[in-house]
Amino acid sequence: MNASKDNSKTRRLFKLLIAAMWFAPVYIAFRYWQVWDQLPARMVTHFGMNGQPNGWMTPQQSLTFSLGLLAFMLTLFTGIALFAAHRSQRLDVNTWAMLALFYVILGVVTAICDSVLQYNLSGASIPLSAIGIVLFVSIFIFVAIFLRSPRGSELPGSTVITEETHSAPFLAIVFAVPTAVMILGALTVPIIGIKLTLAAAALATLGAAGMAWDGFHYVFSPAGVEVRTLGFRLRSIHAEEIRSYMSDRWNTLGGYGIRGLGNRRAYVWGNRGVRISTSDGEVFLGHSDPEKIVRDLDEITNHKGHEGPRGS
Repeated sequence: MNASKDNSKTRRLFKLLIAAMWFAPVYIAFRYWQVWDQLPARMVTHFGMNGQPNGWMTPQQSLTFSLGLLAFMLTLFTGIALFAAHRSQRLDVNTWAMLALFYVILGVVTAICDSVLQYNLSGASIPLSAIGIVLFVSIFIFVAIFLRSPRGSELPGSTVITEETHSAPFLAIVFAVPTAVMILGALTVPIIGIKLTLAAAALATLGAAGMAWDGFHYVFSPAGVEVRTLGFRLRSIHAEEIRSYMSDRWNTLGGYGIRGLGNRRAYVWGNRGVRISTSDGEVFLGHSDPEKIVRDLDEITNHKGHEGPRGS
């Protein structure tokens, strides 16, 4: 009973924090209202890679753009956060880390909007270095949390039955192109804030390229299934946790790579695979030949001494 109450309180807090994000456009609207009569007829609103102004708007256009950008981001973030909360029985550390990252991104965008006002009022420089450091550290922390949890306890040592690999070399090449562009930008742009932002984005896309090239490795043993990539253990599914499994399709709109929050997770580089229901949630293993995964799972469950629990 207490656990149920605690979960309910946690969800209320989560939803309250989602609603609190919407104060960002209210704050920006208030800031424009405060200094509206002091703004020039043509405001500097965009800067080049060298930090020099290269874009201008009227105050009305600048306000409309700022509020529209924040509203778009907030609509997207709110939808993702509410969907994650709806799909999760309990809000895990990944869900909270995601919300924290949303706050960081909104904070950065709000700070930039406010800094643009200050620049047009007094010529004060925009703190690009601080913004770049905050983004770089935040993205690094979020990726580290996302990769580490939830992984499940490590499987006990046993003989490997087989190993399947699900990779996407073409997607790796696709990811490599923008990675090269961002690395070049990080090396040549003189502003440290932009350097760090480009470096953080390059690290993220480089990691995605490496994962797509190496693929997801599914190691099957009598103890269960282990999901790995680049030598890193992503998830362990103990044999006794498996309730049912079946070949299924993956919706492209769900994206590729490591997907999902809460007690649902997918490891997928294509549109086919196997959906596994466990005692702790659901795992989707992508593969070009799902029946191979089904047969491997059958062998695991047969080691347990009963017929494979295929889904209907």
